Amino acid sequence: MRLLLAEDEASLSKAIVTILRKNNYTVDAAFDGVEALEYLEANEYDGVILDVMMPRMDGISVLQQMRKSGNHTPVIILTAKAEVDDKVLGLDSGANDYLTKPFAAKELLARIRAMTRNHVTAVQSDSKLHFGNITLDCATFELSSSFNSFTLANKEFQMIELLMRNPRQIISAEQFMDKIWGFDANGESNVVWTYISYLRKKLVALKADVEIRARRGAGYSLEEI
Repeated sequence: MRLLLAEDEASLSKAIVTILRKNNYTVDAAFDGVEALEYLEANEYDGVILDVMMPRMDGISVLQQMRKSGNHTPVIILTAKAEVDDKVLGLDSGANDYLTKPFAAKELLARIRAMTRNHVTAVQSDSKLHFGNITLDCATFELSSSFNSFTLANKEFQMIELLMRNPRQIISAEQFMDKIWGFDANGESNVVWTYISYLRKKLVALKADVEIRARRGAGYSLEEI
């Protein structure tokens, strides 16, 4: 899952990014409102964390611009302001939640999970995805069938999750790189092929009745055999 964090305080931004990445989120960090909008225009995110007090453009203005342009990505407003009027302004501007500083890491993570839960399509209530005879547990990173199971590494999990949320749809190597490795990724597309190879071997070991098919010049799709 990919998030955008817009926070101008460098030390806090670094701390939040570290927490999120340790919890298997892909994170892009912006340090002012204008930069945040540039990220939003260039990429798709599963959620956004916006600080209110930022240079060049404040978080509320960024949020209002997002909603005006039709961007409905869920947003948490993150700010030191605790006054009721500020909370009301954020929520009325289209925020999904409001978290005041200081905050506990566990609370931020819980709010992110709640924020994205209803936004992501094809998510089942028990956080498990099914396609063919395989199951992906999004809470434990376990990919399983009735024959075997594997606990996936972070990138493997994100790739198969993307494929299982979009079965039979072609996903290009560039989309994998952008969604999983992030805005600043400098990796080559052959890293995608490497992880596809890992996943294919696991699907064979699971005796899966689905496979990852390559479409020359287009990308990859998860299909029934």
